[in-house]
Amino acid sequence: MRSQSPPAQGGSLVAWQSATARLLPRMLADRTSGPLFLTARKARSSVAARDVDSSTGRARLSYRRAAEMFEGHTVHYDDGPYTLHQLRHSRLTHAAEDGASMPVLMTLSGQMSVRGLVEYARISDDGLRRFQAESDPAARRPGR
Repeated sequence: MRSQSPPAQGGSLVAWQSATARLLPRMLADRTSGPLFLTARKARSSVAARDVDSSTGRARLSYRRAAEMFEGHTVHYDDGPYTLHQLRHSRLTHAAEDGASMPVLMTLSGQMSVRGLVEYARISDDGLRRFQAESDPAARRPGR
């Protein structure tokens, strides 16, 4: 699912998957401006006005704090805790394993070169086996 309005000047298009698009209205509620993910406390006076929610006075959640929270919430998973950086890598890897084209992967990752993309999208052994099995012209196909 894609956002319905064109991006603002200098902005970028946001393309949401269906599950995220269904949850987004709950997160936004009646919001029309300001940051979405907020700190628990009021913002310091040194915080830029655009990073403060005018109705609550709370500041935009920093990347560092969001990363700490994400790691804290994933500590109980196997091989956890996970990082936001790992989450980004895994999203690109799954997209590549599902057959996303190079231009799509580059746009999704924000990478400007294929070399940079290679560092992010690393196909797993299972992903390679699945690709080989699905693309093998000599393999027996169901229904033949």
